[in-house]
Amino acid sequence: MSVWVGIDVAARTAEVVWRSQGKNSKPISFEQTPAGHRQLIRQLQQLKPVRIVLEATGVYYLDLAIALTEAELPVSVINPKSARRFAELKLERTKTDGVDAGLLAEYGERMTPPRWSAPDTTHLALRDLGRQINRLNGARVQAKNRLHALQSKRSTLKVLIDDEREGIERLDERIRKLQDAALALIAKSAPLTAQMRCLTAARGVGDVTAISVLAEFCVLPPHLKAPQVSRHAGLDVRLHDSGSSVKRPGRLSKAGNAYLRAALYMPAMSAIQHDRHAKAFYTALLARGKKKMQALCAVMRKYLTGLWFCFIHQVPFDSAKLFDDRHLAKA
Repeated sequence: MSVWVGIDVAARTAEVVWRSQGKNSKPISFEQTPAGHRQLIRQLQQLKPVRIVLEATGVYYLDLAIALTEAELPVSVINPKSARRFAELKLERTKTDGVDAGLLAEYGERMTPPRWSAPDTTHLALRDLGRQINRLNGARVQAKNRLHALQSKRSTLKVLIDDEREGIERLDERIRKLQDAALALIAKSAPLTAQMRCLTAARGVGDVTAISVLAEFCVLPPHLKAPQVSRHAGLDVRLHDSGSSVKRPGRLSKAGNAYLRAALYMPAMSAIQHDRHAKAFYTALLARGKKKMQALCAVMRKYLTGLWFCFIHQVPFDSAKLFDDRHLAKA
């Protein structure tokens, strides 16, 4: 008798429902603690499920998913949007932890999601460092914008300007400290060191950007193709074209990894100014009637494809192999 399990994960508890012969069990709650995880594992080992489905909700799912994987249980981690769309397909309007867990169990039965593998602990640590650096960079940009606004008024008190400057200096110190920690972590791994060197060969990709990109790449399955990585980053184009009346312009889905999109923005800006291949490609898109932001996002997508290839094959980034030479002839 086949059994599928759905687990709705929260900060303190995990709601569990198993499904067999088309029927769901009553939800059972387990604590999000090591002891609670051990209790849940014992229960699941007795059930011998075909698949255990969790959503990738923040960081709360990670420890539980790793514990289940270490116990050699068949775990699948799915995108929360997939679960939400499945609930809409089922016309399910009630939303409780128990209902969500039951839907995840049914999702596992009907959709057969692939089995999840836990990333290496070094890669997880690097991802955490990269994301914190990304967040701090965002905070620094906001602080600089506030400082600019304060300096634009003659009536602003000096103490406010000094306070904002001190905050920016403190952010710079924190970023440098985390950057050093990330570089030290990368230096301990020969593959990460080689991949870092390949990524920094790209125009506009310095240490900070390379750390951010490498931190996201290293936890992805290496078998992913370029279109899949683009979808993961939310840089794929979503089309709206149906019948004769619905013909909206294509837009980026932005339904993926925001950290990758943020990391690629400035390198793309630098590339269209200083890399002749990227600049020719960008100019050609503008000549075809694309808006500047559309053309820039196309360069970001190209850069993502090239960086992923360099990461997987450990070869230095070369924009001449990424962009078509015919654009140079027209530039």
